[in-house]
Amino acid sequence: MKWSINQLQRYRQGDMPLDEVVNLDSVKRRNPEIRDIAPLHVTGSCTIGTSDLTCRLRLEGTMTLPCARTWEDVIYPFTTESVERFSWDEEKLAADDEIHPVVGDFVEVSPVLEELVLLEVPIQIFSEDAKNMKTAEGQGWSYVSNEEYNARLQEEKSKVDPRLAGLANFFGKKEES
Repeated sequence: MKWSINQLQRYRQGDMPLDEVVNLDSVKRRNPEIRDIAPLHVTGSCTIGTSDLTCRLRLEGTMTLPCARTWEDVIYPFTTESVERFSWDEEKLAADDEIHPVVGDFVEVSPVLEELVLLEVPIQIFSEDAKNMKTAEGQGWSYVSNEEYNARLQEEKSKVDPRLAGLANFFGKKEES
């Protein structure tokens, strides 16, 4: 999404409505865990000032991420809202570091949208198959659920060491004198 400052001046009397579908495939280069991203639906409005632009944005979309346990594709829907400010006035930019600078005569919104999408990537996500998985093994690794781990611990506690099996019956015998 890119707008010229002259184009935005037409909306000085009121808000500029937003309702666009944006393709952000470039976000996959910034985060390799994002396997795919569907086009985003961007809605909201922008208010133009003499030397700044304030946009109220709502992003809705889905991205495909790897499951943390099975490495299968998981489709992750997300929605985020944000208020972003842009300015081409040097004094405003120097006074507030949360304002996005406008370089040249165009307001470039796509990098800001990419940042908003990257903030929505969860640390871990699990597929439905992973939630029901009890154990898994591979070369040099294994996975066991908490329930299975506790069951294995109980089983090991109840087993008698074969070297000490003869002592188990020691007190059960009557002394023969």
